[in-house]
Amino acid sequence: MKLTRLLPAIVVAGLSLVACGGGGATGGNSPSATVPSDLSVTSFDANFTYMPKLNNLVKAGSGMVGVVLPDTTTSTRYVNFDLPYLKQAFDGAGYSSSDYNIQNAQGTSTTELAIAQADITKGAKVLIVDPIDSPTGQAIQAYAQAHGVKMISYDRATFTGTNTYYVSFDNVQVGKLIGQGFIQCVSNWGVKSPKVYELDGGRDTDPNAVSFAQGYNQAIWGDTTIPQQAGKTNSQGMTLVAESFAAGWDNAKGGATFQTAFAANRQINATVEANDGLGNAVVNVLKNSGIKPGTVPTTGQDATPQGLENVLLGWQCGTVYKAVYLEAQDAVALATVLRAGQSAPSALLNGQTSPPSGVSGNTQPASLLTPVWVDTSNMEATVIKDKFVDAGTICAAVTAAVCQKYNIS
Repeated sequence: MKLTRLLPAIVVAGLSLVACGGGGATGGNSPSATVPSDLSVTSFDANFTYMPKLNNLVKAGSGMVGVVLPDTTTSTRYVNFDLPYLKQAFDGAGYSSSDYNIQNAQGTSTTELAIAQADITKGAKVLIVDPIDSPTGQAIQAYAQAHGVKMISYDRATFTGTNTYYVSFDNVQVGKLIGQGFIQCVSNWGVKSPKVYELDGGRDTDPNAVSFAQGYNQAIWGDTTIPQQAGKTNSQGMTLVAESFAAGWDNAKGGATFQTAFAANRQINATVEANDGLGNAVVNVLKNSGIKPGTVPTTGQDATPQGLENVLLGWQCGTVYKAVYLEAQDAVALATVLRAGQSAPSALLNGQTSPPSGVSGNTQPASLLTPVWVDTSNMEATVIKDKFVDAGTICAAVTAAVCQKYNIS
């Protein structure tokens, strides 16, 4: 994926974007500023048109907003999208260049904590943090709380402490879209007597993975139990062979887990995966086993180039698209409200997030955006239109004829 956008002051080695200089929003210019009455999760668009409406709130606030992204390896989104979109959202809202700091922890938990601590030392009043894992998120939250700093868990929840908020897409709804897309795909592909294998994400480390599985289990089996018991059936004539998970969201481990299951039970003819990486791991096993496209459904999320290619080539039913530009604006908007000492409207904090069963923590206010299921019917109108992926790169991989068939240009 390519993003043709100039990003001044980016240090690629650490992916640190520290905006410096400028006067701007350093406190109290408009202490009576109020939160716009129309601010909600539906306020944001691909052109960032709402952000200037937050200018008075920016002027009313004081202190820095620190942003800590987790890594550059688990997803290219943090480099290609979160970083520039967050900057665009801050700049559009009227922040001065010294009032926000965006850095990347490069996959190291101690680095992520150290960045957050340094931001607080520099005067951050709000942190936006995508935790590498739950323990790291909890450590950052505890440090922030001890210093009177509010924290927004960005994309991954932190279920501890007070003054902690969550900005993400509705993760259970993401799972439901996967499950609904899977059911429709089984029908469209004419799979007879579906014997289903589920490959969950890293529910050993990531609470979101639990929410995804709850969503597709609800859609497919009618309840949110994780894992479902082998032999479970539904009204569509499906039977569950097994529900496993890929520890730590590791695609290689997920592929090996499925390889073992498929070798032991070749009746498996329909599969559910929690993201595109795991979907592709299963696709590779199917290819190596002589399975033809359009035969054994797979699923995913994240709308990665590989996932979209698998959709176009008939290996994957579809993928869930979560527009990062919406998430970035949402997080900056909430941070702006909190930085100004105001309360976020219910239309922005439109939900709650709670820890999964068996996980300690508390329920926290959440701002939940709406995801979209993408398949061949709407790929052009969603991820291609938004330039989330490069159409030329996708079409080079799948051939121009395939792109022409699905009106992708």
